[in-house]
Amino acid sequence: MKYELIVFDWDGTLYDSAAFIVSCVQAAAQASGFPVPEEKTIREMIGLSYEESLKRMMPDVSPMQMAMLIKAYRKCVEESQTHAPVLFQGVEEVLKSLKATGYYLAIATGKGRYGLNKDLELLKLSDTFVTTRCSDETNSKPHPQMLLEIMDEMGVEPSKTLMIGDTEYDMQLAQNAKTDAMAVSYGAHHIDRLRSGEHVKGYLDDIRDLPPWLARKSIDK
Repeated sequence: MKYELIVFDWDGTLYDSAAFIVSCVQAAAQASGFPVPEEKTIREMIGLSYEESLKRMMPDVSPMQMAMLIKAYRKCVEESQTHAPVLFQGVEEVLKSLKATGYYLAIATGKGRYGLNKDLELLKLSDTFVTTRCSDETNSKPHPQMLLEIMDEMGVEPSKTLMIGDTEYDMQLAQNAKTDAMAVSYGAHHIDRLRSGEHVKGYLDDIRDLPPWLARKSIDK
């Protein structure tokens, strides 16, 4: 196989979560007495850690105000996660196929550890991924730390690693970690923002196109 390790972003790549994220960010701002950001503004920040997103949306907030907003956001997430999140169509079958083929599967996400673990537990996917990294454990994307840690843990070189995501922060993460990247066109950022750089090897309109693409790359390597 050309690649040994496939690292997925979570929100917007495997989990169809944009509407949920927008609602919780707006609810947190309202509950904390801050101006409520527009949906478009929030969607532009999906892929970053929540703290980094807030810094960009509300650069003048104090550390105390930041802590208040984060607490309100996490409360919304925890109270809302009573039902299994919605995966994009075809995700579960693709993950099973890739794992059966022998790929190591991992997650590098701007989501916090509590939220990701809860999602994977509800979806019964905890055993699908060999390792995961979250934004409250490492530097936020596009810093390469989480991807570098995953590769180091698995003992896989950057040349054998593929990062898949729906935002320019995922593409920049791959570039900074010196891995190849694959963009998906159905997530938070428009595909035109994701195509730059030789490390971006293509894009997927449907996650179910990934296994045949990987098969072709293995033949062409």
